[in-house]
Amino acid sequence: MALHIIGQQISATVAFVVFDRIAAATGAIPAPDGVIRLGAERLRECGLSRAKAAYVLDLAQRQASGLIDIENMAPLDDDEVIAALTEVRGVGLWSAQTFLIHQLHRPDVLPAGDGGIRRAIRETWKLRELPAVGEVRDMAAEWAPYRSYAAALLWRSLRPAGEPSDPKARALSREATTTGSRTSPTPTRAPSHPGQA
Repeated sequence: MALHIIGQQISATVAFVVFDRIAAATGAIPAPDGVIRLGAERLRECGLSRAKAAYVLDLAQRQASGLIDIENMAPLDDDEVIAALTEVRGVGLWSAQTFLIHQLHRPDVLPAGDGGIRRAIRETWKLRELPAVGEVRDMAAEWAPYRSYAAALLWRSLRPAGEPSDPKARALSREATTTGSRTSPTPTRAPSHPGQA
């Protein structure tokens, strides 16, 4: 969930670099206690904005105190997961939906407001303009109960053939292509970043 927050409105490459910096600072995949120990200033030194540092800390504090249980959300239905996650500062509908798709592997979730999905629909259906969120929802109704798979196919349609399917591998491959070397520290096993890459 921290990676979903970190990755909001930035490229996947930058998101993974920042995530890896936080992992290096905590000594492992970021867990609540380690994130809380870092505090806002250290999180900002890792590359988070002031707002995102506050959001990641809020998530960590809620998990540590038992207000939320990220590790045990599987028994909850989709609406319950969304309600719990959106209580966390900085977590909106898109982040909750992508968590449902990528971490809980729910089969029937389509983030209708996602820019990539809207762009893929415009290109695939040869529309003049990006479809409105309501139009995407209406179109996706007939894809139920497999809208998560439709979302994956739409996101994939935006990438060139032959690109790695793993978002982190794809992001690092792009980084290596543009800079000639990796800028992230020793890689940690970060969870896959959803959606836009």
